Parts: sequence; C-alpha cells; structure tokens
Amino acid sequence: MNAVGIDVSKGKSMVAAMRPFGEVVVKPFEVRHTASELRKLADFLKLLDGETRVIMEFTGKYYQPIARYLHEAGIFVSAVHAKLIHDYGNNSIRKVKTDKADAVKIANYGLTNWVSLVKYTPEDDTRLLLKTYNRQYHQYMKMKVALKNNLIALLDQTFPGANTLFSSPAKADGHEKWVDFTSKFWHCECVSKLTKAKFTAQYNKWCTKAGYRGSDSKAAEIHEMACRQVPTLPCNGATKQLVEQAVAQINAIASTLAFVGQEMQRLAALLPEYTVVMAMYGVGNVLGPQLMAEIGDVRRFRRKQSLIAFAGVDAPPFQSGIFESKDRSISKRGSPWLRKTLFQVMIGLLQTAPADNAVFQFLNRKRAESKRYYVYMIAGCNKFLRIYYARVKESLDTLYSAA
Repeated sequence: MNAVGIDVSKGKSMVAAMRPFGEVVVKPFEVRHTASELRKLADFLKLLDGETRVIMEFTGKYYQPIARYLHEAGIFVSAVHAKLIHDYGNNSIRKVKTDKADAVKIANYGLTNWVSLVKYTPEDDTRLLLKTYNRQYHQYMKMKVALKNNLIALLDQTFPGANTLFSSPAKADGHEKWVDFTSKFWHCECVSKLTKAKFTAQYNKWCTKAGYRGSDSKAAEIHEMACRQVPTLPCNGATKQLVEQAVAQINAIASTLAFVGQEMQRLAALLPEYTVVMAMYGVGNVLGPQLMAEIGDVRRFRRKQSLIAFAGVDAPPFQSGIFESKDRSISKRGSPWLRKTLFQVMIGLLQTAPADNAVFQFLNRKRAESKRYYVYMIAGCNKFLRIYYARVKESLDTLYSAA
C-alpha cells in the first residue's frame, strides 16, 4: 500500500509517498496547481504498485483544487483535519518544519490510520456556493459594523444622538432610516437653525422622497433634541463631506449585504431540506440559509453527537485518576460561523419567548436552575442541533428512499 502525503500551500504542494516500515517510494517533490502538473501527478499515482491513498490537510481553500482533481481522476483522497496531523507524533525530539518533512509526516499519518481514513467527497455546487456566500456575508457584515461605528463617532461631533432617533428596521435594499437621515441633516445646526414648522415640512418631504413614514410629532422631537446639542465640529462644507462619505460607504455595503442575503435565500431554496429548516422556530430568512450553509448535508454525520462536535459546542470529558472535572469548557474545534449563527437563534428564542417551543422551554428550565448565561446558551445550542439533525435527516432519508 502507498500512502501519499501532500503538504498543501497556495498554488503549489509538496508530495511524498511512503510504504510501511519507512520505505520511501519517491523522494518529496513539488507540484504546482496547474492542469498539466496535476494530470502528471494523477498519472504517476496510478502507476504505483498496490493500493494508493492520498492524504492532505483540510486547510482553508488551498487543498480544494488538487483534492477535487485527484478525486475526479479516480484516486482515493482523504482530507484530514490539520489538528490531527499536528498532534501526530514525529518520533523525534528535534523540531523540523519544512514542506518536505510535513509531507512525509502526513504520509506516515496515512499509514498509521490507513483503515480509518475517510474518503473525500466534493460538495455539490449549490452547497459550495451557499457556503461561500455565507462567508462573504460575514465579511461584509464586519465591514458594515466598523463603518457604522465610524459614522456614529463622526455624529458625536456634529449631531450627537442622531443614531438613536429611529428604531425602524432596514428596508429591502439595506438602507436604514437614521443613516439616510444623517445624509440630509448631517449637523444639528441643519435642524436647530430652522423653525419647528419649517423643519417639520422639510422632514416630512424628505421622508416621502426617501420612502419613509413622516410624522409631525417625530419632527418636533428631533427639533427639540437638536436645539439642545453642543457640536464640536463646525457646520461647513468640509464637515458635510466627511459625514456624506461615511453614509455613502454604509449604504454601499448595505446594498451588497442585501444582494448577498437574497442570493443565499435563492440558493438555500434549491436544497431538499429547505422547507424543514425554515419551519423551525427561531430560523428566518437570514439564519436559515446560514445554518444550511455551515452544516451542509447532515447525512455526512454518523450521529447527532458528531454534528454537535462539528459545531464545537461539545464539552469533552476531562478525567485523570480520581479527579474528574465537573466544570468543562466547550471544545471550539468546529465552525465558528456555525456557533455564531446558533447563538443568534438562541437570542431570538429568548427575545420572543415562545411558550410551546421545546428549545425555549429547555433554555427557561436551565435559567430557572440559576445556570450561567453561557452555560444555558450552549445547552440550548446542543438541544437545537439535536432537533435539527433528527428532523432534517429523517426528511432527507424519506426523500431519497422514495426517489
């Protein structure tokens, strides 16, 4: 048997082939991720005597081109978690870190764990696209939060408290009322220098034009607040440009987020578990596609505990001798994006408090037992994942058995 270890990096990889008892099939060599070199690698691996298995680390996106190419060429490929490779013993007290040494280490790991290697299966295009959109959504959301904080810092010097004037939800295109308002009334003097009647007329006219609901009482409240503020930046063209540019950046990223969210909804609707997931309480048009993106096909998990471990919300046992820990932390070995989505689902359940929901009842019971916040939130995530696994797997099994 031939264990081929591939140390993957961006654009190229180091390949080493080993047999039992330390026999070197071929010295480590470099392969670039081009069609011609990958074809040569696949042809070389097919010519080796005996069964050949390729082992590589599951790291980011770098491994995907070579893993997919070799899989489609009919070669057994196994993508192993980088933590497992890292913890695998080198049988040496010397610390050596080179691509060649890492490739040999991965090959030896494959020989040691030959029987338990899991065959790599590429994700279908819909799930892969949905996951990619979800990762982009999180990146854009970080940018939006940073830009909104920047605008609030500017408004603290021009119109303090303007970001608290409105609580209406964002529109379908991602625009928020308080952000658009500060583009028109970027300084408190833009309001305070007008009479109440004149500002009310301008405010209602702006609301009609921008697609928001106007109100005379709200206009009077804004005017009264603006007259009380003490700005630190002058009301001139330079200050106006600062605020308008900050608003334009927020609206641009908000429009992008709205588009990405709509596209995620469209892709998620193509998946067979869409109806089951969207019917779960606490899962909406945003969190539903995110859950499906990060969990993927639940049939790849042998049991519900595997899904919980994948999310990193499991608490592994810690025992030695007569000592057994009763206060353990979660592993956090899995997907941080999935954990974030699960926490948002739990927060929604606590805010809406549906009395007939099993997960909320479980959360409420843990709170009544005086459990700490993170303890009952993690327990709720575990409960939700167990229900998700049972419902979705049953639905998929029924669907595919009928097909």
